[in-house]
Amino acid sequence: MSPYVLALLLFSLGLGTTMTFASSHWLLAWIGLEINTLAIIPLMAQSHHPRAVEATTKYFLIQATAAAVLLFAGTTNAWLTGQWEIQQDAHPLPVAIITLALALKLGLAPLHSWVPEVFQGLDLTTGLILATWQKLAPLALLLQLQPPNSYLLILLGLTSTLIGGWGGLNQTQLRKILAYSSTAQLGWMVLVLQFSPSLTTLAVSVYVATTAATFLTLKLAKATNINMLAISWAKAPALVALTPLVLLSLAGLPPMTGFMPKWLILQELSKQGLAPTATLAALTALLSLYYYLRITYTMTLTMFPNNLTGTPPWRLRTRKITLPLACLAIATISLLPLTPAAVALVAL
Repeated sequence: MSPYVLALLLFSLGLGTTMTFASSHWLLAWIGLEINTLAIIPLMAQSHHPRAVEATTKYFLIQATAAAVLLFAGTTNAWLTGQWEIQQDAHPLPVAIITLALALKLGLAPLHSWVPEVFQGLDLTTGLILATWQKLAPLALLLQLQPPNSYLLILLGLTSTLIGGWGGLNQTQLRKILAYSSTAQLGWMVLVLQFSPSLTTLAVSVYVATTAATFLTLKLAKATNINMLAISWAKAPALVALTPLVLLSLAGLPPMTGFMPKWLILQELSKQGLAPTATLAALTALLSLYYYLRITYTMTLTMFPNNLTGTPPWRLRTRKITLPLACLAIATISLLPLTPAAVALVAL
């Protein structure tokens, strides 16, 4: 792809998300989402592989359906209340429809079926954009939605954490595992979204850092399924030593950074009198922990079948840029001591 075309598409991605962030009108928010979708379509299909084209087609149809439902709900709300403002109190029926449309865009369970299939057809770089940047605009709209449908959000959050953990248990393809991981992580954010928007923002920030570090690690290892990770120890020993810490941070284990948002979310749910919900969410996190540990075990404690066991493969100096991965890995692993500062910011 031409650098000029790539720059234009990336600029359009940024423009679409920024327009949705800045809009207070449902029509402008819808336009921003559409620009976002149309900008990523060429990036997804650039390899011209049949699987990539299939994934792009599925993604386009799902996003177009969600955008149509969102526009319909916004129009219905304008008809019932006489205004198009996002921050104004909306009618309960359009709020429920908009919540479901944004859940379809985000890939929240039970509207998640397209996510693993689309991720599987993409390369890891485009998958990274899809798992991080493309989630920001719909989440921003969910944050602004007034008044939120409390029961629907809690149901979507719990279902996402459960299915996101359950769905990845029997997967061997890393991109599908990361797709289910994304669904589970988004479930945690949606659970606390109506009670503490600032805590949701903190959780999104940590999620973006940990997911980006994981994607870049797999990209550097050139791995697309679990078995390919077994030879990573010979290619990049330092990376193999670092990766389990990144994965355990994604799982939310202390003392990694990923423990911070889960800890604060469970605390907030308990304060709101939702201790059973918090308990169920914490138990579903164990499902996700299993497949993160499975990847860790394969990468660090297994050896790929090799006829020449006594001959280590050549380790050539990589030409890839590893500074972003190093910065993200450090942020993913070592920021838990900043929790008091994060709590102070959330309380503002």
